[in-house]
Amino acid sequence: MFSLLLILLLSYLVGAIPTSVLISRRYGIDIREHGSGNAGMTNAWRVLGWRAGLLVGIVDMGKGLLASGLIATLRVDSLPSGLANWEVETLVRILAGMAAVLGHMYPIWAGFRGGKGVNTSAGALLAITTWTTLICAGVFLVVTLLSRYVSLGSITAAIAFPIVLAVRKYIFHVPLDGSLLVFGILLALGIVYAHRSNIERLLAGRENRIKLPSIRLI
Repeated sequence: MFSLLLILLLSYLVGAIPTSVLISRRYGIDIREHGSGNAGMTNAWRVLGWRAGLLVGIVDMGKGLLASGLIATLRVDSLPSGLANWEVETLVRILAGMAAVLGHMYPIWAGFRGGKGVNTSAGALLAITTWTTLICAGVFLVVTLLSRYVSLGSITAAIAFPIVLAVRKYIFHVPLDGSLLVFGILLALGIVYAHRSNIERLLAGRENRIKLPSIRLI
């Protein structure tokens, strides 16, 4: 049990690294005082430019990947009895990912004012169930590129995640642990809740679109 607590603590501390805040300070500002006030990739993209936004997204995803893919591999001998029906390795990876997302949303290093956790969640899920995450990443990219609403892409991908899991498990009979489906539903609900203000703006037609970069090949 001590090892599990250590995993959760380390995962939280890694997730709490305030990527967008640190990068925005290089520009002489605090990203939370500009744009939407959110300490995440989308606001960094709008305020600081696509290069800074992309860097924030990659690092934030890396935090979840590190938590679920590496920190979660520390030795855990047993779980609390109420969780004994689920696969230990998968559940520990999920809990580590959740701790990293919690750290991203409420970072101890930045006054507990963080982002919405989408990219950190994606990184954690990439380590836990790679193919499901890649399918949902495709959903995110298609919706975002067509609508230019990152929030809509994030919400759609989050809702798609437990659906894809269920299809893979019950229709294609891929051996996926039941804890993943429970976590996927909770994750979708959490991300939708975190984007409630974005949903209001989308319905009112006031949500800001992102500007796609024009990249010269030559």
